[in-house]
Formats: sequence, structure tokens, C-alpha cells
Amino acid sequence: MLDLKSLNYAIKQISEEKALPEDQILSAVESALAAAYKKEYCEKGEIVHAKIDTDAGTFTFWKTKTVVDESTVRIIEEEELVEGEVAVEKEPIIELEDEEDLLPRYNPDRHIMIEEAKQIKKDAELGDELSFPLEEKQDFGRIAAQTAKQVVLQKIREAERDSVRKEYQGKEGEIVSGIIQRVERGNTFIDLGRAMGVMFYNEVIRGERYNIGERMRFYVVAVQDEEGKRPGIILSRSHPKFVGKLFELEVPEIAEGLVEIKSIAREPGSRTKIAVYSKEEGIDPIGACVGQRGTRVMTVTNELGNEKIDIIQWHEDPGQFISAALSPAKVTSVEVHDRREAKVIVPEDQLSLAIGKDGQNARLAARLTGWKIDIRSQAHPDAAHSGGVYGQAEDEGVVDFGEEPASNISEPITENE
Repeated sequence: MLDLKSLNYAIKQISEEKALPEDQILSAVESALAAAYKKEYCEKGEIVHAKIDTDAGTFTFWKTKTVVDESTVRIIEEEELVEGEVAVEKEPIIELEDEEDLLPRYNPDRHIMIEEAKQIKKDAELGDELSFPLEEKQDFGRIAAQTAKQVVLQKIREAERDSVRKEYQGKEGEIVSGIIQRVERGNTFIDLGRAMGVMFYNEVIRGERYNIGERMRFYVVAVQDEEGKRPGIILSRSHPKFVGKLFELEVPEIAEGLVEIKSIAREPGSRTKIAVYSKEEGIDPIGACVGQRGTRVMTVTNELGNEKIDIIQWHEDPGQFISAALSPAKVTSVEVHDRREAKVIVPEDQLSLAIGKDGQNARLAARLTGWKIDIRSQAHPDAAHSGGVYGQAEDEGVVDFGEEPASNISEPITENE
């Protein structure tokens, strides 16, 4: 008789530790009992099942066979044996590449012919599974018990892996919190509670330090599903959408859809430009993101290690948008040309500010707007300036915030500029 009290206690304890439903744990135990029974009392090819009656505390065992005929399986006949000789199969040798086209070989331990099946169940059809009860056993040898233990552990690992995968696949494109566990060869491993995340060297904010035991927030880029292993959760702090999601957490108007983030251009650890827009009259999108006395934008800035953030008013008119994107520089005029190219005229004293240090301001403005920008001084409008021409970068430094994050990454993410 099964000790129900001990079993139920063990199932409940494992369920709480692994955050899995109790019925999944019970199913794993039943699979383990079936494996042990098969190891001890059945043939290798048989398919054995087990059921635990938690009310009576008893086991039920049965095996199943699939209904087949000559069109669904290969039947291998043996020649009559001559004394002292080994049986020879009539089946000819088949090349390896043809094996995948062959029907499965008939196995009396797991197959039953349709004629015999109809004698047991009149309405039996091909593909049906017939059940045959087995004698109840509760005594298993050491090897069978070890097999049962391995099956339980494997089933629980599989259930836990599936649970984590389902949980985090729904969080792709969201922000999670985790504790830095270790840093190896530039890759940072983060304890997320039930799962382990990894932030590759090209997803970190340059110059930012990651101390073991420190809790931080991360952007979920993708959940990789590697067969036989725990799902790989790819995290980032350099992704442009990380900034957008942080603003979504801090600005209720964005979360409610009153203010929309149109695009983001970012050079992680240095500077970010974010374009916002509101269709609602009376709502200032820039003011909503900045917050009273700058509290909202400062919260995001502090999370990013004091990265500078420029909040830009999005305009449908390209000229107005480009002019705003070059903030804090003041723009005199914008000439819009074909192929998304624009010539921007700025006062002489605003030229260096419009271009920015090492061209950063102009570069981010080009990424944010998606236009090639040629910045020239008002005093010399025909003279091109070194570092004053930038086109939209083909990298991860800019995103349209309406895009969905990648759901599966097979190669390392390209390194940001």
C-alpha cells in the first residue's frame, strides 16, 4: 500500500520549490513508476503506463499496443532454422539513405494486427491504441529504482524548462529585474529567480560596472530554445528600446497611450535622442516625459548611469522634425531634397553645437529622423563641413519604437557603435 501522506507531502514540496503544478509532479512520478515496472517485469519494446490512485493508495499498470496492418508496418519473416544455425532475415540490405523512407518494423511488443485487434474490440481501426492490464507490482530492484529516479528528475526538469520558456517568451520586449551572478569573458550572467539570463559583451553599456550581487534592470531581447537545455534568456542594457520601456514605466501618459514614442536613436552610455508625440490636445509630450522639476527623466537617466537624454517633439513635417532633432542647436532653415536628404543651415556660432562632439549630435539626429543631413553655416552655405554630413546608420543604434523585438537570435547581436 502506498504511503499517501509521504507522497503528497513530497509532491507539494517539489511543487512549491519548482513553481510547478502538483498534477505535473504526480504525472512525473507515474512516468517513473511505469519506467521502473518496464525495467523489472516487461520486455524492452513494450509501452507501459502507470496510474496512482491517490484516494486508495494503489498502483494501476497497463501496456498499450498500436493497431497496424501490412500497409503500415514492415513484417520481417525468419527462415526455418537448421540446427546450429542462426535465423536469417529475408529482408534485403537497404542503403542508409533509403532507411528514412521505410515503414516501421513490426514489433509484437508494441503492435497488434488489425485482425487480432477486432477480436478484442470490434470497432478497432488502424492507428488505435489498445490497452492491456498488467499485474500490480510494488517491489522493484535497485536498477529499476534508479531508473525511476532518473525519469522523475528528467520529467521535472522538462516541466520546469517549459514553464520558464512560456513565462519569459511573453516577456520579450519587456523589462525584468535580476541580480548579477558572475561575469565571464565580458558576458554577464544574471539570476532572474527561476531562470538565468545572459547579457553578451555587445549588449552592455560601455563604461558601466557590473558588481556581483547587485540588482539591476534589463531589457529582454529574446528567449532562445535550445533542445535539452534551459531556455537562454538574452538580456540587454544597450538596446534603444530599453530607454523607451523605462520611460513607459515612469510616464503614465506613455503607458496609457496618450503620449507615443515615435523613434529612438542611442549611443549607449553617452547620449540618447527620443522623439515623442501626442494626439491629445492639451498634453505636452515633452513635459510629460520630463516630469515636474525633471523627476521622470532623471529617474531614467540615473538608471542608465547618467546617460544624457534629449527629448524631441516629433513632427510629421520633415523640416520641422529635422530642426527639432538637432536640438539644442538653433536651426535657420531646412531644405528637403529627394532620396530623404536635407540641407540644414545654422548660424555660424551654432555650427559646432549642431554637429556636436565628434559629430555625435548630427549623427543621432540623422538616425532619429531617418534622413541624410548636411549641416552648413549660414555664413558659408555652399561650403560642406567635415563631420557635418550624416546619413541614417544601418545599425541597432536607432529603432522605430513600433517594431516588435526579435523573437529568436541565432547569432550574436551586432556591436553598437
